[in-house]
Amino acid sequence: MKTTIKFLSLILVIVLTSQIASAQVKSDYDKDADFSKYKTYTFAGWAEGSDDSVNDIDQKRILSAFKAELDARGMTKVDTDADATITLFVSVDQKTSKTAYTDYNGGLGYGGRWGYGYGYGYGGGSSTTTYSEVDYNEGTLVLDMYDSESKSLVWQGVVTAVVKTKPAKREKDIKKKISKMMKQFPIAASK
Repeated sequence: MKTTIKFLSLILVIVLTSQIASAQVKSDYDKDADFSKYKTYTFAGWAEGSDDSVNDIDQKRILSAFKAELDARGMTKVDTDADATITLFVSVDQKTSKTAYTDYNGGLGYGGRWGYGYGYGYGGGSSTTTYSEVDYNEGTLVLDMYDSESKSLVWQGVVTAVVKTKPAKREKDIKKKISKMMKQFPIAASK
């Protein structure tokens, strides 16, 4: 019984941890927009406050990952007269993950077994509850793509994920999360 409870507790911790580690992606787009007409784009900059949340190195990584994804969709970055304008917004929030599980060690028991309901008994046993908290940073990255001519929003992608603390892992993670977001872009990447 003790082994079963420990195993189920471990499964619960793994499930909760995997939910924290996975990226949540959402997107929306203008159903009337003709995305085949967007051949060029310009980067209009980071939304106010994003500079405070992301260092210069990670900003370059994010821009590079988006450039690679848009290049794969036949779009070219230009400085002026682009078909589409892109802005980015980033926010980072500190979060806390809380987990608790209880180990129960059953004891001896006797009395009142046959339904009399008034027996004497000894029901020794013990339980231990383990509680833990883990602090982590959760980042949200929003890409807004506007039609440069009409100035209307045509696509928005949002990815929310745990921010990796090690720079080498963060570099790989940024590419993966942006790739996951761009899979929802109306134009698929060419292979």
